[in-house]
Amino acid sequence: MVKNRHDSDPGIPAVSFAAPAGTPAGVEVLSLADLCHRVPGARLTVPQRPDFHHLITVTSGTLWHTVDFTAYALDPGSWLWVRPGQVQQWGDLTHAEGTVILFRQDFLDPATSAGARMEDPHAPILRRPLSEDAQALRLAVDHLAAEFDALGHLPLEIHTAALRHLLAVLVLRLAHLTAPLGSPVPEPDATYLRFRDAVEKDFARTRRVEDYADALGYSARTLSRATLASAGLGAKEFIDRRVVLEAKRLLAHSDQTAARIADRLGFSSATHFSKYFHQRTGQTPIAFRGTVRGHTPR
Repeated sequence: MVKNRHDSDPGIPAVSFAAPAGTPAGVEVLSLADLCHRVPGARLTVPQRPDFHHLITVTSGTLWHTVDFTAYALDPGSWLWVRPGQVQQWGDLTHAEGTVILFRQDFLDPATSAGARMEDPHAPILRRPLSEDAQALRLAVDHLAAEFDALGHLPLEIHTAALRHLLAVLVLRLAHLTAPLGSPVPEPDATYLRFRDAVEKDFARTRRVEDYADALGYSARTLSRATLASAGLGAKEFIDRRVVLEAKRLLAHSDQTAARIADRLGFSSATHFSKYFHQRTGQTPIAFRGTVRGHTPR
């Protein structure tokens, strides 16, 4: 299913996708029980940073799953979508039944990836579909699971193509769920999307809205308006939240010093970083590390 590797963040196991022998490279469908039997519980409960997508749905019981310091409760019919780069931590799998779908970003074609907003790190993690969507999603995942288990019934390249199409149906439906009461879900503004992608690329280099405005050819005011309309917060706050999230990841899941983290995130000194972090979280970096490491996942 997966293999661990070490990257530049000691303490965060980075997990890469590894297809089971004889199966199509890029996707795997398994039950929560299969996952529990295959991977020791101690490995599952350790925070991990996979480089592939996780779709998790529960059919009975409740599963707690932590993604980037937020614990989510999956109950029957709900879905959790963990994207590459997000830090996740499994809870106790023995109290729930369900399905896990693992797939690499490049398994789906570019049009599907764009339509499903697969590269959006700000997309909702937990989804609770309305009844009209829930049935369609259940059919999609059942069909995908049946096709995955039918290895050998078709030539491998045809089997792989079928899996690709069936997964595309699932992710597109999941990304475009019916809004409650039929209210329209606005498409993200193009200006905001460009700004969001630029922040994801350069947040460790600059925290100034003006720098992003200059690079993208907008005014700082235009970026702030677009970000407020699409994300509900100003451009500066958007940048700061991304920096703080990365700082939390490094503090919680690595043993790097505050000075080293400050340097990685583009701060001139550990003192400047500590002040910045404290202003936005109410804790010093060291206090946050102690608090989060003292927490026991459900």
